Amino acid sequence: MMQPPTFQDIQEAVPRVRQVLSPTPLYEWPGLSQLTETQLYLKHENHQPVGAFKIRGGINLVSTLSNTEREAGIMGCSTGNHGQSLAYAARIFGIKCTIVVPKNNNPDKVRAIKLLGADIIEHGEDFDEAKQYLERVLVDEKRRYVHSANEPKLIAGVGTQAIEIFEKLNAPDVIIVPVGMGSGVCGTGIVAKHLNPKTEVIGVGAENAPANQLSFLAGSLQTTETAQTWAEGVATRSSAELTQEIMKSVVDDFLLVSEDEMRIAAYHTLKETHNLVEGAGAAALAAILKNKERFQGKKVVAILSGGNLNLAELPEILRLGSLQ
Repeated sequence: MMQPPTFQDIQEAVPRVRQVLSPTPLYEWPGLSQLTETQLYLKHENHQPVGAFKIRGGINLVSTLSNTEREAGIMGCSTGNHGQSLAYAARIFGIKCTIVVPKNNNPDKVRAIKLLGADIIEHGEDFDEAKQYLERVLVDEKRRYVHSANEPKLIAGVGTQAIEIFEKLNAPDVIIVPVGMGSGVCGTGIVAKHLNPKTEVIGVGAENAPANQLSFLAGSLQTTETAQTWAEGVATRSSAELTQEIMKSVVDDFLLVSEDEMRIAAYHTLKETHNLVEGAGAAALAAILKNKERFQGKKVVAILSGGNLNLAELPEILRLGSLQ
């Protein structure tokens, strides 16, 4: 098992990340606070240049590669946001990047990766099949394979979002983080437990893709046969060794939300803040709405992890929202 990042590693990532990225906003939206009966803040990672939080990890990791690694290039597997993160960082530092994505992936995310200059390979019906193909066929001893979770420097990089939260907001009661492979919730948890151990850190995933929650509850890696969710950012049938190990000590609970609960949360976000949010990015608000009594009256931060919505989902989001 590789060594997990420390709070000091995350602190050291801050100047690397801020050489490229400005801090993202942390806003309290009165309409969402009223709706949830909390003091609710959104951490707007959808305002990143690639529309999602993962860019922090890509910048931190790629900036520390050796000259030999930079000459060989990097590769990874992604449903979109991790791929954009690596492609963006690769462009900044002038190295080659190859991303494997599932077939029938969110076309807007695939286009965005291409526009950043990365080579795209489409393979498999979902993230797990694409990842298996990459690891079985493409991994070599030259290019640096950047796993989406088992990478301490990725976790340290994305943990800088939590540094920014505590710079602006003293002692939140709860921080709720969407979980794909877990880098975001782990980085956030490491910071929170160091700066204010009383802050609850809660992961959230999709009911239709519960592998991470099952693994968290069991204390061992679990898999599922399918991950049929429109929220591709949390659509995985498996979990990762490093992030699951970290979650044992820094995550207090793990909640699940339904497909329509994420759509309704995306609607309320659009209505109250005029921000488009993807499924995974809506999951934190969905968890609060589903568990209102639990969070009532508390100071809550919801990580709006990404805004790269497949616009084909928008009509159903608006339809369901209009029924509320």
